[in-house]
Amino acid sequence: MEKSRCTQQLAFNLLFGLWFTCCLAQTTPSNTNERLKVRLAGYPRKHNEGRVELFYKGEWGTICDDDFSISNANVLCRQLGFVSATGWTHSAKYGKGQGKIWLDNVLCNGGEKSIDSCKSRGWGNSDCTHDEDAGVVCKDERIPGFVDSNVIDAFVDENKIEEVRLRPVVAMAKKRLPITEGVVEVKHKDGWAQICDLGWTIKNTRVVCGMLGFPHEKKPSPNYSIKSYFHVHSVACTGTEVHLAACPLEFSKRNATSSCEGGMAAVVSCMPGPQFMQNSGLKKKLKTSVNNVRLKGGARLGEGRVEVLKDNEWGTVCDDRWSLQSASVVCRELGFGSAKEALTGARMGQGMGPIYMNEVKCLGQEKSIWNCPFKNITSEDCQHMEDAAVRCSVPYMGLESLIRITGGRTRYEGRLEVLSSDSNGTQSWGLICGESWSTKEAMVACRQLGLGYANQGLQETWYWDSSNVTEMIMSGVKCTGNEMSLSQCQHHKTVSCQKSAAKFAAGVICSDTASDLILNAPLVQQTVYIEDRPLHMLYCAAEEDCLSKSAAKANWPYGHRRLLRFSSQIHNIGRADFKPKAGRHSWVWHACHGHYHSMDIFTHYDLLNANGSKVAEGHKASFCLEDTDCQEGVSKRYECANFGDQGITVGCWDLYRHDIDCQWIDITDVKPGNYILQIVINPNHEVAESDFTNNAMKCNCKYDGHRIWLHNCHVGDAFSEEAERRFEKYPGQLNNQVS
Repeated sequence: MEKSRCTQQLAFNLLFGLWFTCCLAQTTPSNTNERLKVRLAGYPRKHNEGRVELFYKGEWGTICDDDFSISNANVLCRQLGFVSATGWTHSAKYGKGQGKIWLDNVLCNGGEKSIDSCKSRGWGNSDCTHDEDAGVVCKDERIPGFVDSNVIDAFVDENKIEEVRLRPVVAMAKKRLPITEGVVEVKHKDGWAQICDLGWTIKNTRVVCGMLGFPHEKKPSPNYSIKSYFHVHSVACTGTEVHLAACPLEFSKRNATSSCEGGMAAVVSCMPGPQFMQNSGLKKKLKTSVNNVRLKGGARLGEGRVEVLKDNEWGTVCDDRWSLQSASVVCRELGFGSAKEALTGARMGQGMGPIYMNEVKCLGQEKSIWNCPFKNITSEDCQHMEDAAVRCSVPYMGLESLIRITGGRTRYEGRLEVLSSDSNGTQSWGLICGESWSTKEAMVACRQLGLGYANQGLQETWYWDSSNVTEMIMSGVKCTGNEMSLSQCQHHKTVSCQKSAAKFAAGVICSDTASDLILNAPLVQQTVYIEDRPLHMLYCAAEEDCLSKSAAKANWPYGHRRLLRFSSQIHNIGRADFKPKAGRHSWVWHACHGHYHSMDIFTHYDLLNANGSKVAEGHKASFCLEDTDCQEGVSKRYECANFGDQGITVGCWDLYRHDIDCQWIDITDVKPGNYILQIVINPNHEVAESDFTNNAMKCNCKYDGHRIWLHNCHVGDAFSEEAERRFEKYPGQLNNQVS
């Protein structure tokens, strides 16, 4: 009834060219000193889309979809920390909420900082039901530096602590990074202030060290004599807080006399994690001590999906009740500081193995996540779309200031320049030789720049020739891909570059997200068999080089080849679609099979003996990269038919069935025995991925000359190092144990 009256009144007023806001009132924030809390809820669980819920008067409620628009969605997505919205939903697409419907007939112009600054009927004034709950779909790109209530709970008050730093007391310490000891200084609305050390405890020190990226605290050097100025006192942390602003503390009033009679400035000393230590011996010792927790799929140092080791196999953690305290235990265990974010909804990609933990409830003081209370998983409890992840605080190393990119169209691409110093200490920028530059080196450069993953590593950058820098100062760079900076990679002592012109300098294209391909190992084991295939059926396969070399000497078209056949299902568990590097204009048409190849070699198939030598090999070109099927809620995007677009969507998989040409290894010349079957996807790292360590799959293989068995098929990094060593001894040890 209320809606119909409003509609009649609006129609009447519009006849006279007037805009009368019958049903609209300017909403007011729930508390003028607090930022309105907004969250996404409902199913399917995705971090950047869902039902909108608002926290008002101590209660979570929803928004009605009446008059909802993309402008409203843009305001809400920015409040949630995303750059913009890509869409919105109506009619409770993400399920019906509970409790109040807080806002109705919301009208934003799109530029508001908060949804409570938009026009609406007012708080709690609605004639809707939860069947009309609104949702939003946000662009999966975070606002740089955004901190929301899910991160460090915003800690917003009139004495907000914006930043914490250590000011070294010893002059030489200022030149060495990271800074691990010094006077604690906090930045707030009135500038920088120091903390009075009266009542200062080791628990306070623990919190400060954690914020600055250090896992442990220690007693500072004695006998400091410091000229001090105080604004902060009575700090009383419990030691489990992830931010100093979460601790009880007091600020002195402006122009007040010192609140630290008889005290000094608080000094803290922190112990860095192994990756950030100068002492190489201690570094190595500590690094080997952590072996049952790891982070996977993160673009930057100290972030990723949490994986834990149980019974020699790696698995994930479910995000139910996942908190900053639990995330901080993981971060400190891995040599970082406290957690900046406890991420849910598989924000760092989905795992493929078992899920070991649910409802982890760490207090924050535990030495390992395994010491925290948790529930064991049943198949109904959790799926990999609920994998937990973390972003940890890491020490400031200043590495990003030693490298830069120039000439690109965006800040994510360009020609690389590195900073060097001569014997006199004079600094200058120079170029890196593009020869031998690859995706692995580009991965390190993008990480050092803080720009995420390497989309491409470029060997020539003449089209970005926009700088006055022309001198080559680094060449022969070879990285493993795990280094924190290019200076940690191998490179020539003396610059040697045949293409010395600046136009052939190395460059990068970086990205916040990347794909991640992984094989379904159990399916390979379930589908393996041997086929003796007549030669007259293998002409196309021979043309595509899918047979062993001895096939060239066969008596064509008579005889046969013995083929080890299996199906391979390749999942994209990353955060970006996997697409061929080459554009479709350069795909190669193969008339015999009647299809295009978008990548010359997409997969390697190898049979290895006990010492790791190949006894047979095969390879697979990407003649059809497409979405065969997808998990629930994900739509197919790639299909090869009719010269369609090729790729694998996030959450989808491409199935190469066992009966497809070249889906085999030619084992005609292989003698009976025990072997290792190895499959490697994207072997040349031609296409960027967030994780190359899971691209290989291995199986124990028993061949008796007539039949074949596969055992223990697993992705290359799914087992512990100890289990992997045992696996690799299999062929030599069991030669006579299987008849």
